[in-house]
Amino acid sequence: MFITEAFAQTAPGGAAGGADILMSVLPFLLIFVVMYFLIIRPQRANMKRREELLKNIRRGDQVVTGGGIVGKVTKVVDDNELEVEIAEGMKVRVVRSGISEVRVKGEPVKE
Repeated sequence: MFITEAFAQTAPGGAAGGADILMSVLPFLLIFVVMYFLIIRPQRANMKRREELLKNIRRGDQVVTGGGIVGKVTKVVDDNELEVEIAEGMKVRVVRSGISEVRVKGEPVKE
């Protein structure tokens, strides 16, 4: 009674429904691919580079902390902490993840 005959009829050529679904999903797939190459992939590369930088910090490196304090690494305490000299005789312990930048790489330790 309220449904007209135009709405009650099926689509001509039965297989067109699958193509309609593909055409409606295709823009979302394209957007995801573009987002992956423009955002996700470069961000992963930056994360990997930063992880490598933090892992390779050693004694003698000049570093900048997340708070902007510049200091020289005097001792690597363990995998997570460093001892950094921020002034003459003033040493602080810093968490590795709190390092934002390594400015000058130190000389290899001669023992």
